[in-house]
Amino acid sequence: MIDRPTIDRIMDAANIVDVVSEFVSLRKSGANYKGLCPFHDDRTPSFSVSPARGLYKCFACGKGGNAVGFIMEHEQMSYPDALRWLARKYHIEIKERELTNEEREQESERESLFIVNEWAANYFSQILHEDPDGQAVGMAYFRSRGFRDDIIARFRLGYAPQKRNALVSASQKGGYKEEFLVKSGLCVQRDDGSLYDRFAGRVIFPWIGLSGKVTAFGGRVLDSRTKGVAQKYVNSPDSVVYHKDHELYGLYQAKKAIAKEDCVYMVEGYTDVLSMHQCGIENVVANSGTALSVYQIKLLRRFTTHIVLLYDGDEAGIHAALRGADMFLQEGMNIKMLLLPDGDDPDSFARKHTAADFRQYVVDHQEDFLIFKTRYLLQGVKDPDKRSEGIASIVKSISVISDQIVRSTYIKECAQRIGIQEQSLIYEMNKFIRHDREEQLRQKKREEEQRAASPQRTPIGPPTGSQMTASMETLLIQQVIRHGAERVFKDLEDDNGARFDLSVAEFIYYNLQEDGLHLETPLYQSILGEAVVLVQKGDTHLLEHFERHPDVRVSTLATQLGMDTYILSENNQVRTGEETLRAQVEHVLLDYRLAIVKSRVEQLRQQLALAADEEEKAKIMEEMMQLLAMRKEFARLVGKSIII
Repeated sequence: MIDRPTIDRIMDAANIVDVVSEFVSLRKSGANYKGLCPFHDDRTPSFSVSPARGLYKCFACGKGGNAVGFIMEHEQMSYPDALRWLARKYHIEIKERELTNEEREQESERESLFIVNEWAANYFSQILHEDPDGQAVGMAYFRSRGFRDDIIARFRLGYAPQKRNALVSASQKGGYKEEFLVKSGLCVQRDDGSLYDRFAGRVIFPWIGLSGKVTAFGGRVLDSRTKGVAQKYVNSPDSVVYHKDHELYGLYQAKKAIAKEDCVYMVEGYTDVLSMHQCGIENVVANSGTALSVYQIKLLRRFTTHIVLLYDGDEAGIHAALRGADMFLQEGMNIKMLLLPDGDDPDSFARKHTAADFRQYVVDHQEDFLIFKTRYLLQGVKDPDKRSEGIASIVKSISVISDQIVRSTYIKECAQRIGIQEQSLIYEMNKFIRHDREEQLRQKKREEEQRAASPQRTPIGPPTGSQMTASMETLLIQQVIRHGAERVFKDLEDDNGARFDLSVAEFIYYNLQEDGLHLETPLYQSILGEAVVLVQKGDTHLLEHFERHPDVRVSTLATQLGMDTYILSENNQVRTGEETLRAQVEHVLLDYRLAIVKSRVEQLRQQLALAADEEEKAKIMEEMMQLLAMRKEFARLVGKSIII
């Protein structure tokens, strides 16, 4: 467990802009920063970060919180693990004892896979640098490709020994369970139950997620063994921490450069990425031969909307570039195409040129994708059928662009280049657009029919008493978290005539006690009690205390309730005066009492319907009449009109 002083040091060091920028490209906007929300499909920047308050907020999906909450939500981490992530980032030491074998077994599968992957990455790296075979075989391969030590270290390259059970034996000595070696894909289980190393005899390329954790591995057979080998590369299978269509190789190492350059190069393979980094071009990622997915595109859109597809200049490279291009356009990406000279791939080209030469080649030879596609499909083509197919393919690509102005610009450009009337292309484009919309409507209808066929229904109607009670409790605890230490209830008088002041937390607590009530949500009642104790000890920073609470439920709740509905600059924030705050608290307390009475009336009505004899019915009716009278009085006090 992490102690409070360490949590405080971590929270003090965590810069919300710095933390969020690890995963989202942010732009300055007044006193705050804006970007595309990483928690939903965001087309326009709706994600705001306030450095002054240390909070983030998305105005579209509603997600918000502090630096710890962001890491928890984005990386699906527990509260302690999010704190550890921040501690590593800011070089804050956390003294924790090593997990015992029993405790290691109790780790969640996700965390266990991260642990075993991290161990494996270190193991492969150690073999590469310290084992004689690793140096003679693995390191010799990387040297033959011209990779420097800093590139090898940056990408955590490694080597797996030829012996098929070397990793299995080493992991057993480290106390790692075979179950997680198999689930991570590091090992394969034979029919007899024994294990063998998936990557034996291969150089290793670890996949590192945005948070810096190792999620998977790629292994390559060495050049001397690739002839006749069916699988030159072997990758980890999908697991709970790795989905190949969700990842882009090199994104962790490239994300800052992508945001800085506002552009990303996409290449095909591991060594293409490494060679371009060594050449000095770091804003580069690879999809490593997998089919492009929408998720990967949305991942890139967090950092930039400008992408250059960088492929070999042969037919295979061109077809690779054409695959999935419409998906980029549909997601609002600005695509450029860059073909390298015949015989070169990004790896070989980068090794032949300096970064300056490479960048100059990009400037001189990159081409708008749709212009490239027009030239490639139609240049020199005389056959009417093939020309018609090519034009249809180009117009279809234009049709998926959501921005009407951009679509019109491309249609006009296309008409001029291919010598066809603009109106004819617009007519063809609209056919594609209508077809896509009809398909979307059909899909929506299918989803609605599936929901209608489901036996589960969302209840429709006014909120019940219990729902109102829960809502009022949330409002009460929000006042406690935000304003609990403020002494706005002044010059009160007790039964003996003595005068005293109360804070918001104390006023709520004692009012509930006086009526024999308590908050029905245990977490809320615990926070209220703790707030009263803190206030009586002189602590006036309740919001900060609860945001840094060691109980993740408390810290998460405090972060959510402590935020304003909108993140505003200090000049634009509404300031709550003592009189207004006092009135708000009194009003919410009355509403809470009203909700409790309503909930109890509902219960009595149900009991009345089931009552077996007249005496029982009479008792229920008597209590109900008393409650209805209270309900009417509470309604009068809060200025409401209640129909009984």
